[in-house]
Amino acid sequence: MANEALKEKFQGRIHEVAIGATKEQGGTRRSRIVVGGENGLPFHKFESDAPHMPVIAMDVIDTVRVVPEQLVKSMGPVVKDPVEWAKKCERDWGADLCVLKLQSANPEEENRSVAECESLVREVLKATSLPLVVYGCGVEEKDAKVMEAVSNAGRGERLFLGQAEEKAFKSITAAAMANGHGIVAFSNLDINLAKQMNILLLDFGMKPENIIMDPLLAALGMGLEYSYSVMERLRLGALSGDPVLQMPIITDCSCAWAVPEALEEDQAKGKPELRGVYWETLTAYAAAVAGSDILIMRQPDAVKRVRAALSELAGGA
Repeated sequence: MANEALKEKFQGRIHEVAIGATKEQGGTRRSRIVVGGENGLPFHKFESDAPHMPVIAMDVIDTVRVVPEQLVKSMGPVVKDPVEWAKKCERDWGADLCVLKLQSANPEEENRSVAECESLVREVLKATSLPLVVYGCGVEEKDAKVMEAVSNAGRGERLFLGQAEEKAFKSITAAAMANGHGIVAFSNLDINLAKQMNILLLDFGMKPENIIMDPLLAALGMGLEYSYSVMERLRLGALSGDPVLQMPIITDCSCAWAVPEALEEDQAKGKPELRGVYWETLTAYAAAVAGSDILIMRQPDAVKRVRAALSELAGGA
């Protein structure tokens, strides 16, 4: 009665999306990660269903050239070997899934070949049993070829390929559909663009249960508040009944390691490698509370802190 909390009911529900395929499902992953399924605000279990907690994906970059030296200090030389890095994510750092970023394929950087990128994906799949998300380098012409090869290399594993953008989605989406994979739909902090991106994918033939949205996360100190509001509005739109927005959200919290204030050398602010951990932790925490279903993280100490926070938010010790 008077002491009961008011409960809000929504008519919409987020689609459940599965990443990875076990042996029984035709793949080799140890488990299939399922996200989505909620019909209420994040962590509001008192008034809604939340069948799946947010999961933590740890990223692996295939070139150390784009990894800040402060991160190398705090994580060790393993970041110089993407296969060993992926192994660490599974065996030592407890990642739920892995995001392999093929940034070395960029023609203006190392310009690694399609064959080399395909070989790396096969090596990571063989070395680990985590469900896998694979991102290209962001150059449409190169990614079209790379993602076709990645899709073939991961046949049966139910990968998720990224990122599909408004002006560059057909080739990567076709590659994903060819082998039963999913797609990460990217939009740049724009709710209407996020909606349009999903419409384009659905019209192209991609099913809702094969789409995850990335609305772009800005780190603490770089526009986190605006990112937070965009995610909130996306989730409220979905829960209010807009079927085009009812896809789970993925956010790349490792962007915290690109914030100048987090990495600057300043004795008064402490060691930058530790400050970066706090920066990534706070960025990921905010993303989870805003409605992110998959948090892409990088530093293992930050992962531990966020796991503890998620457990507390969910009512754990």
